[in-house]
Amino acid sequence: MRRHNGGMSNLSELGEFLRVRRAALQPEDVGLKNYGIRRVPGLRREELAMLAGVSNTYYTRLEQGLSNNASEAVTGAIARALNLNKDERLHLFNLARTVKTKRRSPSRPDRVRPGTLRLINSMTATPAVVLGRRSEVLSWNTLGHKLVAGHLNFDSPNVPAERPNMTKLLFLDEHTRALYVNWQEEATRAVSSLRLLAGRSSDDGELTALVGELTLISPEFANLWAKHPVENCMSGLKMMHHPEVGCLELNFEVLSQPDESDHRILMYTADEGTPAAAGLQLLATSSKTEAIDALEPVG
Repeated sequence: MRRHNGGMSNLSELGEFLRVRRAALQPEDVGLKNYGIRRVPGLRREELAMLAGVSNTYYTRLEQGLSNNASEAVTGAIARALNLNKDERLHLFNLARTVKTKRRSPSRPDRVRPGTLRLINSMTATPAVVLGRRSEVLSWNTLGHKLVAGHLNFDSPNVPAERPNMTKLLFLDEHTRALYVNWQEEATRAVSSLRLLAGRSSDDGELTALVGELTLISPEFANLWAKHPVENCMSGLKMMHHPEVGCLELNFEVLSQPDESDHRILMYTADEGTPAAAGLQLLATSSKTEAIDALEPVG
Protein backbone atom coordinates (compact mmCIF):
# COMPACT_ATOMS: atom_id res chain seq x y z
CA MET A 1 0.00 0.00 0.00
CA ARG A 2 1.30 3.46 -0.89
CA ARG A 3 1.65 5.86 2.02
CA HIS A 4 0.38 9.41 1.84
CA ASN A 5 1.68 12.81 2.96
CA GLY A 6 3.24 11.83 6.30
CA GLY A 7 5.00 8.74 4.98
CA MET A 8 8.24 9.15 3.07
CA SER A 9 8.80 5.88 1.21
CA ASN A 10 11.18 6.41 -1.69
CA LEU A 11 8.96 5.57 -4.64
CA SER A 12 5.77 7.10 -3.25
CA GLU A 13 7.50 10.43 -2.55
CA LEU A 14 8.81 10.64 -6.11
CA GLY A 15 5.41 9.76 -7.58
CA GLU A 16 3.54 12.18 -5.32
CA PHE A 17 5.87 15.05 -6.21
CA LEU A 18 5.41 14.38 -9.94
CA ARG A 19 1.61 14.28 -9.60
CA VAL A 20 1.39 17.50 -7.61
CA ARG A 21 3.65 19.39 -9.99
CA ARG A 22 1.85 18.04 -13.10
CA ALA A 23 -1.53 19.07 -11.65
CA ALA A 24 -0.22 22.61 -11.15
CA LEU A 25 0.52 23.09 -14.88
CA GLN A 26 -2.02 24.16 -17.49
CA PRO A 27 -1.57 23.25 -21.18
CA GLU A 28 -0.97 26.86 -22.12
CA ASP A 29 1.89 27.01 -19.59
CA VAL A 30 3.88 24.59 -21.74
CA GLY A 31 2.76 25.68 -25.20
CA LEU A 32 -0.07 23.17 -25.70
CA LYS A 33 -3.62 23.95 -26.80
CA ASN A 34 -6.38 23.48 -24.28
CA TYR A 35 -9.39 21.77 -25.82
CA GLY A 36 -12.33 22.46 -23.55
CA ILE A 37 -13.03 21.62 -19.91
CA ARG A 38 -10.92 18.92 -18.23
CA ARG A 39 -12.22 16.48 -15.65
CA VAL A 40 -9.13 16.95 -13.50
CA PRO A 41 -6.85 20.01 -13.28
CA GLY A 42 -3.44 20.20 -14.85
CA LEU A 43 -1.68 18.38 -17.65
CA ARG A 44 -2.57 14.84 -18.57
CA ARG A 45 0.05 12.17 -18.03
CA GLU A 46 0.39 11.54 -21.76
CA GLU A 47 1.01 15.27 -22.36
CA LEU A 48 3.76 15.40 -19.75
CA ALA A 49 5.31 12.21 -21.12
CA MET A 50 5.29 13.68 -24.63
CA LEU A 51 6.96 16.90 -23.44
CA ALA A 52 9.64 14.89 -21.58
CA GLY A 53 10.24 12.57 -24.53
CA VAL A 54 9.37 9.36 -22.66
CA SER A 55 6.61 6.81 -23.18
CA ASN A 56 3.31 7.34 -21.41
CA THR A 57 3.57 3.84 -19.89
CA TYR A 58 7.00 4.57 -18.43
CA TYR A 59 5.99 7.95 -17.00
CA THR A 60 2.80 6.47 -15.53
CA ARG A 61 4.87 3.83 -13.74
CA LEU A 62 7.01 6.59 -12.21
CA GLU A 63 3.95 8.42 -10.89
CA GLN A 64 2.46 5.20 -9.55
CA GLY A 65 5.65 4.31 -7.68
CA LEU A 66 6.26 1.23 -9.80
CA SER A 67 9.61 2.16 -11.37
CA ASN A 68 12.95 3.01 -9.81
CA ASN A 69 15.21 3.19 -12.84
CA ALA A 70 14.91 6.81 -14.01
CA SER A 71 18.26 7.93 -15.39
CA GLU A 72 19.63 11.44 -14.81
CA ALA A 73 18.86 12.28 -18.44
CA VAL A 74 15.22 11.23 -18.04
CA THR A 75 14.93 13.00 -14.69
CA GLY A 76 16.32 16.17 -16.28
CA ALA A 77 13.85 15.92 -19.17
CA ILE A 78 10.93 15.54 -16.76
CA ALA A 79 12.18 18.51 -14.71
CA ARG A 80 12.23 20.67 -17.86
CA ALA A 81 8.77 19.49 -18.89
CA LEU A 82 7.43 20.40 -15.44
CA ASN A 83 9.04 23.87 -15.58
CA LEU A 84 10.74 23.26 -12.22
CA ASN A 85 12.86 25.99 -10.70
CA LYS A 86 16.36 25.38 -9.39
CA ASP A 87 15.31 24.20 -5.91
CA GLU A 88 12.49 22.02 -7.24
CA ARG A 89 14.79 20.47 -9.84
CA LEU A 90 17.35 19.61 -7.14
CA HIS A 91 14.56 18.09 -5.06
CA LEU A 92 13.42 15.91 -7.97
CA PHE A 93 16.96 14.66 -8.56
CA ASN A 94 17.34 13.93 -4.85
CA LEU A 95 14.10 11.93 -4.81
CA ALA A 96 15.11 9.95 -7.90
CA ARG A 97 18.56 9.33 -6.44
CA THR A 98 17.34 8.15 -3.03
CA VAL A 99 15.05 5.66 -4.73
CA LYS A 100 18.20 3.85 -5.86
CA THR A 101 20.65 4.57 -3.05
CA LYS A 102 19.60 4.70 0.57
CA ARG A 103 21.56 6.68 3.14
CA ARG A 104 21.76 5.43 6.69
CA SER A 105 20.71 7.77 9.43
CA PRO A 106 23.34 8.56 12.07
CA SER A 107 23.17 6.06 14.92
CA ARG A 108 24.62 8.43 17.51
CA PRO A 109 22.98 11.66 18.73
CA ASP A 110 24.02 14.66 16.69
CA ARG A 111 26.61 16.97 18.25
CA VAL A 112 27.72 20.49 17.44
CA ARG A 113 31.39 20.87 16.60
CA PRO A 114 33.34 22.72 19.32
CA GLY A 115 34.48 25.30 16.77
CA THR A 116 30.87 26.06 15.86
CA LEU A 117 30.01 26.57 19.53
CA ARG A 118 32.92 28.97 19.95
CA LEU A 119 31.81 30.87 16.86
CA ILE A 120 28.19 31.44 17.88
CA ASN A 121 29.10 32.23 21.49
CA SER A 122 31.55 34.89 20.29
CA MET A 123 28.70 36.69 18.50
CA THR A 124 27.26 38.41 21.56
CA ALA A 125 25.33 41.01 19.51
CA THR A 126 24.00 38.58 16.89
CA PRO A 127 21.30 35.98 17.64
CA ALA A 128 22.45 32.60 16.33
CA VAL A 129 20.91 29.12 16.35
CA VAL A 130 22.56 25.88 15.17
CA LEU A 131 20.07 23.54 13.50
CA GLY A 132 20.40 19.85 12.73
CA ARG A 133 19.21 18.05 9.62
CA ARG A 134 15.62 17.84 10.93
CA SER A 135 15.43 21.49 12.08
CA GLU A 136 16.16 20.45 15.67
CA VAL A 137 18.06 22.97 17.79
CA LEU A 138 21.57 21.67 18.49
CA SER A 139 22.70 24.86 20.22
CA TRP A 140 22.05 28.59 20.41
CA ASN A 141 23.88 31.54 21.83
CA THR A 142 22.34 33.59 24.62
CA LEU A 143 20.77 36.18 22.31
CA GLY A 144 19.51 33.54 19.88
CA HIS A 145 17.74 31.72 22.71
CA LYS A 146 16.30 34.97 24.03
CA LEU A 147 15.00 35.93 20.58
CA VAL A 148 13.35 32.72 19.37
CA ALA A 149 12.56 30.69 22.49
CA GLY A 150 13.16 32.55 25.71
CA HIS A 151 10.29 30.62 27.32
CA LEU A 152 12.26 27.36 26.98
CA ASN A 153 15.18 26.11 29.05
CA PHE A 154 18.47 27.43 27.62
CA ASP A 155 20.16 24.05 28.16
CA SER A 156 17.45 21.97 26.44
CA PRO A 157 19.48 21.50 23.21
CA ASN A 158 22.19 19.75 25.23
CA VAL A 159 19.89 16.78 25.94
CA PRO A 160 19.04 14.97 22.67
CA ALA A 161 15.67 13.74 23.94
CA GLU A 162 14.64 17.27 24.97
CA ARG A 163 15.90 19.25 21.98
CA PRO A 164 13.42 21.83 20.68
CA ASN A 165 12.53 21.51 17.02
CA MET A 166 11.97 24.78 15.18
CA THR A 167 9.35 23.37 12.81
CA LYS A 168 7.45 21.64 15.60
CA LEU A 169 7.51 24.81 17.70
CA LEU A 170 6.22 26.86 14.78
CA PHE A 171 3.12 24.68 14.38
CA LEU A 172 2.46 23.44 17.92
CA ASP A 173 3.81 26.05 20.35
CA GLU A 174 1.63 29.10 21.00
CA HIS A 175 4.55 31.28 22.08
CA THR A 176 6.36 30.61 18.81
CA ARG A 177 3.25 31.13 16.68
CA ALA A 178 2.72 34.51 18.31
CA LEU A 179 6.33 35.50 17.63
CA TYR A 180 5.91 35.65 13.84
CA VAL A 181 3.80 38.46 12.42
CA ASN A 182 3.47 36.70 9.04
CA TRP A 183 2.95 33.22 10.44
CA GLN A 184 1.61 31.68 7.22
CA GLU A 185 4.66 32.86 5.28
CA GLU A 186 6.96 31.49 7.96
CA ALA A 187 5.09 28.18 8.01
CA THR A 188 5.35 27.79 4.23
CA ARG A 189 9.04 28.60 4.39
CA ALA A 190 9.61 25.99 7.11
CA VAL A 191 7.75 23.23 5.24
CA SER A 192 9.54 24.11 2.00
CA SER A 193 12.91 23.71 3.69
CA LEU A 194 11.85 20.48 5.38
CA ARG A 195 10.68 19.05 2.05
CA LEU A 196 14.08 19.77 0.52
CA LEU A 197 15.83 18.07 3.42
CA ALA A 198 13.47 15.09 3.25
CA GLY A 199 14.33 14.61 -0.40
CA ARG A 200 17.95 14.06 0.53
CA SER A 201 17.27 11.55 3.31
CA SER A 202 14.05 9.64 2.68
CA ASP A 203 15.27 6.74 4.85
CA ASP A 204 15.68 8.95 7.94
CA GLY A 205 13.43 7.37 10.58
CA GLU A 206 13.48 10.37 12.90
CA LEU A 207 12.54 12.75 10.09
CA THR A 208 9.71 10.43 9.03
CA ALA A 209 8.48 10.36 12.65
CA LEU A 210 8.59 14.18 12.84
CA VAL A 211 6.58 14.57 9.63
CA GLY A 212 4.12 11.88 10.73
CA GLU A 213 3.56 13.52 14.11
CA LEU A 214 3.03 16.98 12.63
CA THR A 215 0.73 15.61 9.91
CA LEU A 216 -1.49 13.94 12.52
CA ILE A 217 -1.55 16.81 15.03
CA SER A 218 -1.55 19.90 12.79
CA PRO A 219 -4.02 20.18 9.88
CA GLU A 220 -2.13 23.30 8.78
CA PHE A 221 1.10 21.34 8.45
CA ALA A 222 -0.66 18.44 6.71
CA ASN A 223 -2.19 20.81 4.16
CA LEU A 224 1.13 22.50 3.39
CA TRP A 225 3.06 19.21 3.27
CA ALA A 226 0.62 17.76 0.75
CA LYS A 227 1.32 20.65 -1.63
CA HIS A 228 5.01 19.67 -1.88
CA PRO A 229 6.46 23.20 -1.61
CA VAL A 230 10.23 23.21 -2.15
CA GLU A 231 12.57 26.13 -1.48
CA ASN A 232 16.11 26.48 -0.22
CA CYS A 233 15.53 29.35 2.21
CA MET A 234 19.00 30.76 2.79
CA SER A 235 18.22 34.44 3.45
CA GLY A 236 15.40 36.91 3.71
CA LEU A 237 13.33 38.94 6.16
CA LYS A 238 11.45 37.86 9.26
CA MET A 239 8.85 40.05 10.92
CA MET A 240 8.67 39.28 14.61
CA HIS A 241 6.69 40.60 17.55
CA HIS A 242 8.82 39.81 20.57
CA PRO A 243 7.06 39.77 23.97
CA GLU A 244 9.82 41.88 25.57
CA VAL A 245 10.91 44.39 22.90
CA GLY A 246 8.01 44.55 20.45
CA CYS A 247 8.19 44.55 16.65
CA LEU A 248 11.44 43.52 14.97
CA GLU A 249 12.16 43.46 11.24
CA LEU A 250 15.20 41.20 11.01
CA ASN A 251 17.36 39.90 8.21
CA PHE A 252 18.24 36.22 8.42
CA GLU A 253 21.10 34.27 6.87
CA VAL A 254 21.58 30.50 6.90
CA LEU A 255 25.12 29.15 6.68
CA SER A 256 25.46 25.48 5.76
CA GLN A 257 28.50 23.77 7.22
CA PRO A 258 31.00 22.38 4.67
CA ASP A 259 30.73 18.75 5.78
CA GLU A 260 28.16 15.96 5.62
CA SER A 261 26.47 16.84 8.90
CA ASP A 262 23.70 18.99 7.31
CA HIS A 263 24.15 21.40 10.22
CA ARG A 264 23.09 24.98 9.56
CA ILE A 265 23.75 28.19 11.47
CA LEU A 266 20.76 30.55 11.45
CA MET A 267 21.72 34.15 12.23
CA TYR A 268 19.62 37.29 12.63
CA THR A 269 20.73 40.88 12.03
CA ALA A 270 19.05 44.28 11.95
CA ASP A 271 19.81 47.22 9.69
CA GLU A 272 21.85 49.86 11.51
CA GLY A 273 19.86 52.69 13.04
CA THR A 274 16.50 50.94 12.83
CA PRO A 275 14.05 50.21 15.66
CA ALA A 276 14.91 46.54 15.21
CA ALA A 277 18.59 47.28 15.92
CA ALA A 278 17.60 49.10 19.09
CA GLY A 279 15.33 46.21 20.03
CA LEU A 280 18.13 43.64 19.62
CA GLN A 281 20.46 45.81 21.71
CA LEU A 282 17.83 46.05 24.44
CA LEU A 283 17.34 42.28 24.32
CA ALA A 284 21.10 41.73 24.59
CA THR A 285 21.30 44.06 27.60
CA SER A 286 18.40 42.23 29.23
CA SER A 287 20.14 38.88 28.65
CA LYS A 288 23.36 40.12 30.28
CA THR A 289 21.43 41.48 33.28
CA GLU A 290 19.64 38.16 33.77
CA ALA A 291 22.93 36.27 33.53
CA ILE A 292 24.49 38.49 36.21
CA ASP A 293 21.46 38.12 38.48
CA ALA A 294 21.63 34.35 38.12
CA LEU A 295 25.26 34.34 39.34
CA GLU A 296 24.58 36.47 42.43
CA PRO A 297 24.08 34.50 45.67
CA VAL A 298 20.60 34.51 47.20
CA GLY A 299 20.16 36.08 50.61
